[in-house]
Amino acid sequence: MAKTELKIRIYGDPALSRKSQAVKEVTPRHREILSSMAQLMYAGEGIGLAAPQVGINETMIVVDIGNSSLYKLINPRIIKISGSQTNQEGCLSIPGVCVKVKRANKVTVIALDQDAKEVTIKAEGLLACVLQHEIDHLKGKTIVDYASIFVKLRLKKTLKELTKQSKAKTCQLL
Repeated sequence: MAKTELKIRIYGDPALSRKSQAVKEVTPRHREILSSMAQLMYAGEGIGLAAPQVGINETMIVVDIGNSSLYKLINPRIIKISGSQTNQEGCLSIPGVCVKVKRANKVTVIALDQDAKEVTIKAEGLLACVLQHEIDHLKGKTIVDYASIFVKLRLKKTLKELTKQSKAKTCQLL
């Protein structure tokens, strides 16, 4: 099996606004993609990455907030939320942009791991935030969607430039 070469898609790439498809059966290809996504996330000094960010239209995410726990999740779903937190969030697909986002402070997520075993994650704080951020990507939503009209106007030039770069680098969806 050929190694999957992945690249982070930049704001404006159509892959980032598409709703991802559920993985029907976990295969060695999915495990390879998750491992490549984790390597790319670490290389970009990120703490989360979703499959649409690398042009793959399937519901897979990787998350590691620096506590030595790498989560490789397939078909993640939030089943419970509580509390709230507001943080400045950045995104590997929107370099140089931070947006204040209000999210649940605690979440319970169910998913499959890379071995197709069901896992339940009870998360709070930063981990809860990152899980919600990455699951948003699976729905075609980015942090820009949370920005107020005033913030969007302030970011207009930056987002336009990112979109221009993205169009120059757009690749075929996998």
